[in-house]
Amino acid sequence: MGYLPPVNKLVPIGTIPTEQPSYPTQLLYCPKCHLAQLGLIVDPLILFPPEYPYTSGTTKVLRDNFADLYKESSQLLSLSRGDLIVDIGSNDGTLLSHFKSRHRVLGVTPEEIGRIAIKNGIPTIIDYFTPGVVKEIKNKYGKAKVITAANVFAHMENIHTVIEGIISLMDEKGVFISESHYLLPLLENVQYDTIYHEHIRYYSLLSLQGLLKKHGLEVFHVKNIPSHGGSIRVYAARKDDYPQNISVVNQLKKESNIVTNTAVLKEFSRKTMLSKLALSSMLLKIKKDNRHIYGISAPSRASTLINYVGLDENILDCVVEVKGSYKIGNCIPGTIIPILEEKKLIQDQPEYALLLSWHIANELMPKLVEKGFKGDFIIPLPKPKIIKNSTISPHLSHKS
Repeated sequence: MGYLPPVNKLVPIGTIPTEQPSYPTQLLYCPKCHLAQLGLIVDPLILFPPEYPYTSGTTKVLRDNFADLYKESSQLLSLSRGDLIVDIGSNDGTLLSHFKSRHRVLGVTPEEIGRIAIKNGIPTIIDYFTPGVVKEIKNKYGKAKVITAANVFAHMENIHTVIEGIISLMDEKGVFISESHYLLPLLENVQYDTIYHEHIRYYSLLSLQGLLKKHGLEVFHVKNIPSHGGSIRVYAARKDDYPQNISVVNQLKKESNIVTNTAVLKEFSRKTMLSKLALSSMLLKIKKDNRHIYGISAPSRASTLINYVGLDENILDCVVEVKGSYKIGNCIPGTIIPILEEKKLIQDQPEYALLLSWHIANELMPKLVEKGFKGDFIIPLPKPKIIKNSTISPHLSHKS
């Protein structure tokens, strides 16, 4: 996918032009362990700066998902009040907030956003999940009944060291729960926009199962979840601690002849290229008529789509974010497309809104119509299409 900038290196609007780095973005596949992974690992200090602008609590899909995680894990694991729950990459503490009133909780995150969790009464270590931090946790809090890693497990460079730390921290019959963007919907829905340097690996259950098995962990339950356009929640424990659920067998059957098929992977590459050209063609027709296009929301995946397709401020006037977003007042990485508050969309009424968080279009479109947006919507993936405003019922937003 060429060279892409780090998706979280935001430059304030109006900054004097300066050199900005970009890195090769090439997805590789291993025929031995069936892992899909980026060919280059970028320094995590570049990818996850202290001022990291992402907060998981701003997305309803994630809030609902973490509520479901709490409910499911409580039922499966019979958690007691004294159990310690540790969340790796805890961000603003949204996941742990569901466990907080019923169990002991502890977050670990390297970003300053972790201080939001502390302010909300969730103990948080502002650091990476290193062997030193694991030792600190055991000395101060004891061992954990549950260790979670939601949308961070695929980001970590020294993954074997991380797993060793997790096992060291797990108490008797302790459980590790990971959530990762899932290779199957990535391939099926041409989600090339989720490929960026923060996401080092793109797990299938087969490759994840093989990785955990090397460390004596056994996958005993699996669930497909909607977050990030299609993710997989995986429960793992020491061998024979928990009976294996039929969900594991069924999921592996779904993957057969897909995640190990190089022809499927090559076709994904071709579909990615065709999708890029189709979106460019659609935008060309719109801009020929001198129409305006505003982007909706600035998740990390927006940076990949904008830079890969080659959009600039002449094509996309701006990108709007909900009030309170840390990204407002900056530019989309690698561009000078400004990120502005969502009210500008309603004030200016552009003819089109490009949904950069297209994977939650059914949640976003009714809300924007309800707020007064009168233009039409562009869904960029998997195949670009235009949704007429008149077909959207604002009342749907109450169900999302």
